[in-house]
Amino acid sequence: MNTPSSYHVCIPSASYPIFFGEHLLEDLHRFIAPYVRGKKIFLVTDSHVAPLYQEMVEQALRLGGYEIASFVVEAGEGAKSFASFAHLCEAMLKHQPDRRTTIVALGGGVVGDLTGFVASVLLRGVPFIQMPTTLLAQVDSSVGGKTGINAQSGKNLIGSFYQPQCVVMDRATLRTLPRRELVAGYAEVLKYGLLGDAEFYQRLLHEGQEVLATLAEPSMPQHAWAEEMIMHCCRMKATIVAEDEKEQGRRALLNLGHTFAHAIEHKGGYDGRILHGEAVALGCLMALRLSNMTIEECATFRQHMEALGMATSLSALCSNIAWDAQELTALCYHDKKAHSGGLTFIALNHIGDACVRHDVMPQQVQSIFAEFI
Repeated sequence: MNTPSSYHVCIPSASYPIFFGEHLLEDLHRFIAPYVRGKKIFLVTDSHVAPLYQEMVEQALRLGGYEIASFVVEAGEGAKSFASFAHLCEAMLKHQPDRRTTIVALGGGVVGDLTGFVASVLLRGVPFIQMPTTLLAQVDSSVGGKTGINAQSGKNLIGSFYQPQCVVMDRATLRTLPRRELVAGYAEVLKYGLLGDAEFYQRLLHEGQEVLATLAEPSMPQHAWAEEMIMHCCRMKATIVAEDEKEQGRRALLNLGHTFAHAIEHKGGYDGRILHGEAVALGCLMALRLSNMTIEECATFRQHMEALGMATSLSALCSNIAWDAQELTALCYHDKKAHSGGLTFIALNHIGDACVRHDVMPQQVQSIFAEFI
């Protein structure tokens, strides 16, 4: 049996473990029983992940004596829609769930967000388990209980706070990710250093590229710091969520770069041309400019992005979109953090120390968007 390491998330509404280790998906039946209430499990995955892991997970769960029904959604941000949400709910109801039925999300952030939202409302709430298979989902979206879908007005505007029973992170799944997906997930790792841990950020600048290289290449021995890097992000997020589960205060800091990023994604139409992490990376660079960081600090972050192949301008991110600074600024008003009709951004006092700002003028935002076109 592969014995996972674990970290316990303790927040006001829930307490649950994060399991992290190698080849955990094939051994699920050996340690998942305490977190499954009944004998019926609904497994949700996407069209990219299903060929890789669906059969393995189904077999492992059947060894535990569970009855499995599986549901596959189309891969990509487009699945976080009313249509997918409704289809998934109706499909599950045909299998006659009860309130002990456990829903398992096997995939990246899109699958986790969509599945968690379905679990939060199906029969007014059934238990669910996160099994993130991407770096972005492992370091960020699978922890903390944010679930939801996108709307025509913007990203993640419809959803709920709903905590999982547990989170199972199999680091072996990262070896099947395209490098583009790994780099996009690494953007969220960088975000944690910028907003709350300057020492961690400096280590990423020195070792992050090597860590990503070992994650991307199955034949290479994994960098000794890879697991610690992932778990450090989880611990940081869990600590902040424990203080502010419903994002009334400090949890908003986790959105560093995201107000810019969500406007960028909205303009991109959620059609796969722009990954969430790619927009976040560029959004963080914009946030550094908004924060009036020194030329050297902005240049260092930009150079690290470039070394990893990240786009440092909107035209480089997607050249076939007609980027318009005024339009992007208007889209920022649809962000969840918008307050009393005004703009809200997460900025930095300095590297490792983030703050919420309600005093940002639209002219500032438009100027920054224009600078990066």
